[in-house]
Amino acid sequence: MNTPKMTSLQRVLTTLGQQEPDRVPFFLLLTMTGAKELGLSLQDYFSKAEYVVEAQLRMRKKFQHDCLYSFLYASLEVEAFGGDTIYIDDGPPNAGAPIISKPQDILSLTPPRIEDHPCLQKVLEIERQLKAKVQDDAPIIGVVISPFSLPVMQMGFEGYLNLMLNQPDLFARLMQVNEAFCVNWANAQLAAGATAICYFDPVSSTTIITREQYLESGYQVARRVLPQIKGPTATHFASGRCLPIVEEVAQTGTMIFGISTSESLGELKKAVHGRATLIGNLNGVEMRRWSAEKAEAEVKKAIAEAGPGGGFILSDSHGEIPYQVSEETLLAISEAVHTWGRYPLDWAAA
Repeated sequence: MNTPKMTSLQRVLTTLGQQEPDRVPFFLLLTMTGAKELGLSLQDYFSKAEYVVEAQLRMRKKFQHDCLYSFLYASLEVEAFGGDTIYIDDGPPNAGAPIISKPQDILSLTPPRIEDHPCLQKVLEIERQLKAKVQDDAPIIGVVISPFSLPVMQMGFEGYLNLMLNQPDLFARLMQVNEAFCVNWANAQLAAGATAICYFDPVSSTTIITREQYLESGYQVARRVLPQIKGPTATHFASGRCLPIVEEVAQTGTMIFGISTSESLGELKKAVHGRATLIGNLNGVEMRRWSAEKAEAEVKKAIAEAGPGGGFILSDSHGEIPYQVSEETLLAISEAVHTWGRYPLDWAAA
């Protein structure tokens, strides 16, 4: 017998409780797609809160998915530290020149004040407006970049790795500044209307550093930061692997793991032992070339592997749908979830 229809928020809360809702929840984490929806350039689209709010509401109605996403682009946090953002026509905006040109610059770095930066205030306005529109019907997902991963944009990958390995005192100082900002930024978003915070932490993934390095660095940062965030968190590795560190990530208190296409959903589901919910792991890069039949097959495969018993939200593996993914593909994903994601998943057990 099918479960009565739920709201998106009820659906997500049920699966977070490791129970089966009426249907597998799915998140289309749409950022740049909103510009196409409104017929705007990416730079114009991201310039006004009202544009993002309108597009998010339209796209949720069109694709019938289960969240609203207030995230704009990762370099927004670098802007708050005094950096620049570089726009391109068909891809995510990127951070400009590093704000930390030499390690000693860290000594004078201070956490940005949320109220002083229009770029941050724009995100808060998006969250306030979305909350006013949807109330408790659907979760609003806010985003912070982990203090451990943000330095890749603040000082460049090579400079950051050298700092991490060779200058522990300055590394500790940078983490202190970034952690203070991260906590304040996350809590400001929750106060504005975000339901939960996605903690993007790709540098902690074992795609980039070893498990041993994670335990000494990113893990310690997460253990300090996540308990200070006054709402539920999802730790997302932005396409990076996390299976070797599942036990430790679960101990940070995060409720959701964003997972890679490079790892088995079934293995990860067993590894978390009902202690956390998985989100993923459709391949956004490959999604650009999917036919409707391929989209259906990928959705069915993911649901069969991780859907039974709850504890699974279908999404892409990176936390952002590429600009090049067509509306037809997104509609095919939605149709497949609504066809094959209804509980009980008797077909998956056959």
